[in-house]
Amino acid sequence: MPKGGYKAGGGRPRQANSRRSLMEKGRQAMAAVEATERPDKASVPAVPENLDPLAYMLGVMNDPSAEPERCDRMAIAAAPFVHPRANEGKKGKKEEQAERAKVAGLGRFAAPPPPKFSA
Repeated sequence: MPKGGYKAGGGRPRQANSRRSLMEKGRQAMAAVEATERPDKASVPAVPENLDPLAYMLGVMNDPSAEPERCDRMAIAAAPFVHPRANEGKKGKKEEQAERAKVAGLGRFAAPPPPKFSA
């Protein structure tokens, strides 16, 4: 009796619980909560168009009417795009060893040129 393999209709359905669909559900839920709490802000779209994610995060972070918790989350999310990590410029042991090997392979210890064939 065979086990496993392809089965038509098997597996997780598309868009079942993908990150995109969950985020969209979350946006809709937050918009519904904001519409009940602040009726004057209900007409403003939740996501402005033609903004890249970093610009949107910085806009929310600098918005004085946004909740402080939301501003904090946007600042944490935007930090890797704005500020590099402290150890990002440093090289590891393997990278340093590879660079030393390249330098040592120059000059007297360089590979000889390939033979020239005359036609």
